[in-house]
Amino acid sequence: MQLEHLTQKVIEIAKEAGAFIREQRKTFTPDKIEIKGLNDLVSYVDKIAETIIVAALEKILPEAGFITEEKTINRIGERYNWIIDPLDGTTNFIHGVPVYSVSIALQEYDELAIGVVYEVNLDECFYAWKGSPAYLNGNEIKVSACKSLDKSLLATGFPYYDFKKQATYIELFTELMKSCHGLRRLGSAAVDLAYTACGRFEGFYEYNLNAWDVAAGILIVRQAGGEVVNFKGGEECLNTRELVATNGKIAGELLETIQKYF
Repeated sequence: MQLEHLTQKVIEIAKEAGAFIREQRKTFTPDKIEIKGLNDLVSYVDKIAETIIVAALEKILPEAGFITEEKTINRIGERYNWIIDPLDGTTNFIHGVPVYSVSIALQEYDELAIGVVYEVNLDECFYAWKGSPAYLNGNEIKVSACKSLDKSLLATGFPYYDFKKQATYIELFTELMKSCHGLRRLGSAAVDLAYTACGRFEGFYEYNLNAWDVAAGILIVRQAGGEVVNFKGGEECLNTRELVATNGKIAGELLETIQKYF
């Protein structure tokens, strides 16, 4: 399989879905929201964007299965699976906050092969394939060269329905607040990872994540020279629901701090 060629097709598909999302935002109103669970929101935009993506991907790799947030298709492939979040940052989208993205990854057996994150508002497409550099709109990107936590800008996310670890998470947040240049909460894990890959953030950490939130971003960060692990420091972080992504240079400091609490 020619991964570079396939990646270019995925980029086109992500941008097509992004154009639909961008157009719908102009007329979107709160009465079009559906509730999946506590603070877990969805709209027709998420669902239609996913059907657009799935239909296009089926044409370029018919044998692949799908792991998707909105469950518009139920088919797992033996070798290949697309992992899709059609609108990562739905709550931002609903409220008109301009940080949300389309995230598409291809997994071959247990290995990530392609990752594409398209941030809709800034028209920024981050992507990589297995063995390639990471790119932003055609230009190669690298993680930050910053070597210390105290000079780093970090990103995180907050749980919106599972609050069992909330107190511990806030304790960690408080310590890191005093230990770095600042903490940001953008509301799209895919964008957080993309920004770590291009050096805007030195690191990103969060728990209670799903595979579709992070699959594409994991590959992009790693291909940009960064490091992505779970809270224990292991490389498996696609299905552990917890993740620490860094430029690699602050990984030890950040992970040590996180492990005090988790």
